[in-house]
Amino acid sequence: MRIAVLDRDRCKPDDCAPSEHKPCIKYCPRVRTGDETIVLIEDEECVRIQENLCSGCGICVKKCPYTAIHIENVPEELKKDLSHRYAPDGFALFRMIMPKAGSTLGLIGQNGTGKSTCIKILAGEMKMNLGRFGKEEPTWDDIIKHFRGSELQNYLGKLRNKEVKLLYKPQNITDLPKTAQGRVRDLFEKINETHSLEAIVAQLGLTKVLDRTLDQLSGGELQRVAIAATLLRNGDIYLFDEPTSYLDVKERLNMAQMIRGLTTAGKTVIVVEHDLAILDYLSDQVCLLYGKPGAFGIVSHPQGVRVGINIYLNGHLKDENMRIREEPIHFHERPPTSGFDSGDVIFSFYGMKKKLGDFTLETQGGEIHAGEIIGILGPNGIGKTTFVNLIAGKLQPDEGKMPLKKLRVAVKPQYISTDDPRTVAIILADVKKKSELDSSFFKRIETKLDIFPLMGRHLTQLSGGELQRVTIAQCLMQSADIYMLDEPCAFLDVEMRLQVARLIRRSIEDYKKCAFVVEHDIITQDFIADSLLVFEGTPGIHGKANPPVDLRQGMNMFLKDMNITFRRDPHSGRPRVNKVGSRLDQIQKQKGEYYYITTATEAKSETLEEDNQEEEE
Repeated sequence: MRIAVLDRDRCKPDDCAPSEHKPCIKYCPRVRTGDETIVLIEDEECVRIQENLCSGCGICVKKCPYTAIHIENVPEELKKDLSHRYAPDGFALFRMIMPKAGSTLGLIGQNGTGKSTCIKILAGEMKMNLGRFGKEEPTWDDIIKHFRGSELQNYLGKLRNKEVKLLYKPQNITDLPKTAQGRVRDLFEKINETHSLEAIVAQLGLTKVLDRTLDQLSGGELQRVAIAATLLRNGDIYLFDEPTSYLDVKERLNMAQMIRGLTTAGKTVIVVEHDLAILDYLSDQVCLLYGKPGAFGIVSHPQGVRVGINIYLNGHLKDENMRIREEPIHFHERPPTSGFDSGDVIFSFYGMKKKLGDFTLETQGGEIHAGEIIGILGPNGIGKTTFVNLIAGKLQPDEGKMPLKKLRVAVKPQYISTDDPRTVAIILADVKKKSELDSSFFKRIETKLDIFPLMGRHLTQLSGGELQRVTIAQCLMQSADIYMLDEPCAFLDVEMRLQVARLIRRSIEDYKKCAFVVEHDIITQDFIADSLLVFEGTPGIHGKANPPVDLRQGMNMFLKDMNITFRRDPHSGRPRVNKVGSRLDQIQKQKGEYYYITTATEAKSETLEEDNQEEEE
């Protein structure tokens, strides 16, 4: 089965060529024989591909200057499983996720493979068309009949009759101040249907922000307010789209525990999440979404959470005989034997103190070497961004001193502005013009971050993940001595997080420069960092930045403060959060090993026992 897909956001006929000379039309062999395989639709300002006439030669894909065309082959047996298509030559979704009452279903997959489409369908914002258009568009009865015999049949019937109440926590929480005004307390009191306002506010740590308005909140506070607003309402199905963005590790676990509490009340929960440790912690089952981003997505059969995530990392779905990744993803279980001790010292920072309102930050001295990446760990509100701004020279310390040596600093901020009216191509061209780096570095960054398809678009047209990739590219393309990246993995899918980690790692080594990386995803931080700088203190009141230490010491210091331990999956080696008070949690705390496992044989035996017990529960 062949599908031809046109990305209408990228297709730009007016900028391409005169109608008779557009590359996709000019070079198509079927058009040359007289067939209208690709035609220009002037009213829609794009071309249209007649899929049933396409020979699959792929010439139009290579000739399109905006990479707007995809010609893909998919298994023939999926033809009967087509659930939705946006247009005759638009994105196609095969199969559908099956929500189950009293359980949490996690969705995992690359951005652009249909997770948001699934959520919109379940939320009632979009009606499935089963790939039919116009007069043949299916009725509700046709759709329900299509899923006859599955758990989705009853759900769709209730959705049609409006008998199901669905609550949705959106992905982009930065838009909340535009849609809701007033104090947080007033907002919560209006929607407090579960009468659990005090308990939810306390568990999510929102007591101090109740009298603030939404436009006064940080990203992490907005995220927790959005989660609380969803939990305060009484619904049948709860959808959470990337609930961990901007949250620190402890806040993520608190959030996961509260979402897990919904299933004990018999609610149905669906979660889209790219932090594998958290997805593993809160899900009962997972569905994998795979395919070609922007072209088509396939929903896998539901899998147990441990097995499903391992299948995703391995890249081979045995029950469907599909390979979704050429090489499996492996995790290293042990850190380097010692800290980073090679390379010239690029930067030494001293003990400093900075007071901002009621908050005070103290930093101890340290140094960073050529080719070294220092990961920064700590809870929100502890002073990590303030530290970054001190190092970057955007803030001056009240006590202590900055180094006399003037260094160039490139910063990727936590909150990204979209005020720049220029296109991505012009923005990056301006950065390249001022940079001293070789053009081969630029090409590698654009390729690894998949920037080329975004070149003709404006920042306001980009999704959260696309905007993140462009901003990372801006940072890494600059000529600098120190690169400061604040939460570079927010809104990125699992694949792109690992791609970004490798890109940062290789770029810093090749540039022979250094970097500080603030990141709450423990697994990604482990991929990136050579050393760790751990923050301690009381969020919002007092923060203390310890000197950089090696990975083992840093992870133990940080996770001990969080009271969290991680075990290792015996098959993939990926970190998994232990239940607090479990046997393995107690053993690791006694040994003082909160993240890295020392004795592989003993650890594998204990981990298997822990996994089996968890699955039985």
